[in-house]
Amino acid sequence: MRVALCQIPASSQPAVNLSRVQSALTSAREQGADLAVFPEGTQARFSADLRALAEPLDGPFCGGLAAAAKAAEIAVVAGVFENAADQRVYNTTVAIDATGQITAAYRKIHLYDALGQRESETIAPGTEPVITELAGLKVGIMTCYDIRFPELARALAAGGADLIVIGSAWAAGLFKEEHWTTLVRARAIENTIWIAAAGQVPDPHEPPTAAPTGVGRSMLVDPMGAVRIDLGSGPGVATGTVETEMTERVRSVLPSLRHRRPDIFGG
Repeated sequence: MRVALCQIPASSQPAVNLSRVQSALTSAREQGADLAVFPEGTQARFSADLRALAEPLDGPFCGGLAAAAKAAEIAVVAGVFENAADQRVYNTTVAIDATGQITAAYRKIHLYDALGQRESETIAPGTEPVITELAGLKVGIMTCYDIRFPELARALAAGGADLIVIGSAWAAGLFKEEHWTTLVRARAIENTIWIAAAGQVPDPHEPPTAAPTGVGRSMLVDPMGAVRIDLGSGPGVATGTVETEMTERVRSVLPSLRHRRPDIFGG
């Protein structure tokens, strides 16, 4: 399967972001992609009024994503915001197949109440890991801060995922970029699994007073932890191949998943 990492700037205006998705999908299609992975918060940057912008999965933004996926004939994973029951919103990653059908929606489980941030003030947590089928593979979904919790990646790998996708708006900070690149590789190595991670980059058209978004560093990492793609800090689309045959070869000589001890540590 060919997967495109779509590292786009995040505007506060969903219509602008949808246009950027459409442009990125054009590039992804030219590169032969079967699946395009977009960042967390593709719908809108976090400095926007998320309560005002949130909408159901059958709303106009997801409808636009679905139409774009169908037109490009590429499956899409992208971050959106849904209304929650308590005046907060869900930080949701939606999965759409190449026919434009929504196959799954993952609501971010781990909220970023760390390093001076309080995501839980505006975001409600999800409760369930999600694996869905896209472009012929089983795809597990994680979002940004989830990368710091190895038990979620392990649950997805143990649940049969061939690939884990991660959308992110990874903020800059002391050692933060090093944490991101190390953790993405660690989750791939310890689960002998492919990981495709797509991050936001700053939007030069937003006012200088707007809060910054992500550092980029979208990555495709193989089951041995080798970085196949790293998009750095600027906008871009790059496509690589996810080889399930390699996963089988690695797991045959490095069977760490088989060597787990659920009798001691649980499932």
